[in-house]
Amino acid sequence: MSYQAYLDAIETKTGKTPQELLDEASARGFDSTTKAGEVIAWLSDDYGVGRGHAMALYGVLKKGADGAVPDKHVGTDGSHRDESSTLRLDGLAKREN
Repeated sequence: MSYQAYLDAIETKTGKTPQELLDEASARGFDSTTKAGEVIAWLSDDYGVGRGHAMALYGVLKKGADGAVPDKHVGTDGSHRDESSTLRLDGLAKREN
């Protein structure tokens, strides 16, 4: 599953875009220095998001939308491949138009 697919699945499960969840994380005081376990616990407790999916959002929180996807996964044919190193955080509806 690609990093973008993880973020899209989180949106489908929570009803919130990745950006809305990042804004909520920021309002909770989470930033790039926050431990992964804190973010995982929050997403699990509040939204029922599993660890793997939570780690994808944590990666964006820690490294930003332009740095979360390792270069080795961009343009490859592996299971975690992404088309771009920049993730879309604006939601599925923005891509369906």
